[in-house]
Amino acid sequence: MTQAPLFRRVALVGIGLIGSSLARALRRHGLAEHIVCATRTEQSAQTACALGLVDQAFTTVGPACDGADLVMLCTPVSTYADLTPHLAPMLQPGCIVSDVGSVKQLVVRDVAPLLPAGVHLVPGHPIAGTEHSGPEAGFAELFEGRWCILTPVPGTNQAAIDRITRLWQTCGSSVEIMEPAHHDKVLAITSHLPHLIAYTIVGTAVDLEDDIKAEVIKFSASGFRDFTRIAASDPVMWRDVFLNNRDAVLEMVQRLTEDLAALQRAIRWGEGDKLERLFTRTREIRRSIIEARQAYGPFPPTQTSVATPTRETDNAGD
Repeated sequence: MTQAPLFRRVALVGIGLIGSSLARALRRHGLAEHIVCATRTEQSAQTACALGLVDQAFTTVGPACDGADLVMLCTPVSTYADLTPHLAPMLQPGCIVSDVGSVKQLVVRDVAPLLPAGVHLVPGHPIAGTEHSGPEAGFAELFEGRWCILTPVPGTNQAAIDRITRLWQTCGSSVEIMEPAHHDKVLAITSHLPHLIAYTIVGTAVDLEDDIKAEVIKFSASGFRDFTRIAASDPVMWRDVFLNNRDAVLEMVQRLTEDLAALQRAIRWGEGDKLERLFTRTREIRRSIIEARQAYGPFPPTQTSVATPTRETDNAGD
């Protein structure tokens, strides 16, 4: 006996890397009877239809969300406050609104107050991504073996939480429930600060003299190569992340600054024992990440390499 789809009509607001990957996963696992999307341009709407990602595509959010029992926000987090007033009047009681953004307190602040009674908000954050963007960049395996963090506020309808949990689990993710402010602090160190460092290091290389910069590019070792890959992430999305999680990010930047000052002193004064102790501790963290199976993948079906670290880049725009 064929199991009924989890959702009747899913509306994806944004069809970039995350939105298009989710559309593919929904198709593969039969999670939705009807999939539609709202996107900014007619070109991306046509692309989404041509790729078979959705049954219909719209360039405004209202028609896309009309009659949906799941609305998934897959656009940069700065757009939520502007989008929600346009989609909220179309939502019927029982509809679930979720998202894929990297900052969760913002969702509670900007989305929750505008939703009609009977509509359930279950914010989410699939920790998966690549540096690529656009509907062509998605692949159904993106979420396999990854974590998805849900941050519902107390009192959220449990059946709605359970349905969103089942969605992400069916897509291959492990699901964790977390308080929004705690999520934002954890991600500030695991994702947001590394991206800020990558942008800074690559920016430093850009400002070097032309002859040195050319050699930096020519002789890039794996460390610098990985930084450039992270720094290739969507600039609008990451601008929004830093501005909307500024308190947690600034706290982590301050801690990093203090640690860098201590490391600078150790190098200046030749304190090799201190350097070795630090490097030994950090090596243990790497081993822990490998043991937790979070070190590599996922890869698009066309990729065959087996040792490229995953980047959690949240390219959710279209």
